[in-house]
Amino acid sequence: MAIVNRTPDSFYDKGRTWAEDAAFDRVRQVVDQGADLVDIGGIKAAPGAEIDAAEEKSRVVGFVERVRGAYPDLVISVDTWRSEVARAVCEVGADLINDAWGGADPELPSVAAEFGASLVCTHTGGVTPRTRPHRIEYDDVVADARASLLRQAERAVSMGVARDRVVIDPAHDFGKNTWHSLEVTRRLDELTTLGWPVLVSLSNKDFVGEALDLPVGERLTGTLAATALCAWHGAQVYRVHEVVETRQVLDLVSVVAGDLPPARTVRGLA
Repeated sequence: MAIVNRTPDSFYDKGRTWAEDAAFDRVRQVVDQGADLVDIGGIKAAPGAEIDAAEEKSRVVGFVERVRGAYPDLVISVDTWRSEVARAVCEVGADLINDAWGGADPELPSVAAEFGASLVCTHTGGVTPRTRPHRIEYDDVVADARASLLRQAERAVSMGVARDRVVIDPAHDFGKNTWHSLEVTRRLDELTTLGWPVLVSLSNKDFVGEALDLPVGERLTGTLAATALCAWHGAQVYRVHEVVETRQVLDLVSVVAGDLPPARTVRGLA
């Protein structure tokens, strides 16, 4: 899942794909690099200028329509917590709603159900969208994530979302400090065994930066290490900035696990 930001202020790309043509070039690039789906977002996750639903729609709806027209078979995800925005993007061809703020809008699943779209349910500890955690505490962050994600997933199904169209995401850094995100990574198998596909969004995040004391822009190696660990624990979808490097890591983990054969084997055999 390649990230495509339609924002002027995202923490990583700093508005590199804010212009629509630049965002479309990004879609073309990541598809060529092997991304299976794109995740289009119109609001950065961090606190910042207020963006209402009308402005969010102006950033993503027409763009989704353009991408759908150019790539009929590409899976298009939209990162939004608002049912109003979800409805608008589903009407022009979005396949998946990435509810990154854990059900802040309770009507979102009904929109996904109406359009036959997939839905990502996330664990945020109940925080308000676009806020940073402040001394948030859990008795057991993984147990809390399990309970929250199971509750959201079953609720989505009860509202009409097809069971095979629900994905769960522990949401590293969302409603979590670095200790929490590391704990979720270490025990991710307790989520991948719940019976729902698990998405992880690790790319260049603060928990990687704090673990290694590195700023944004120098976190790729740490991101890929966390990616390998999550792959080993059974995660199935990876929301990323760097497609080529992530694909290589996932392929290697699959080869080590015996799920893929090596690309070539001549050493000591030819």
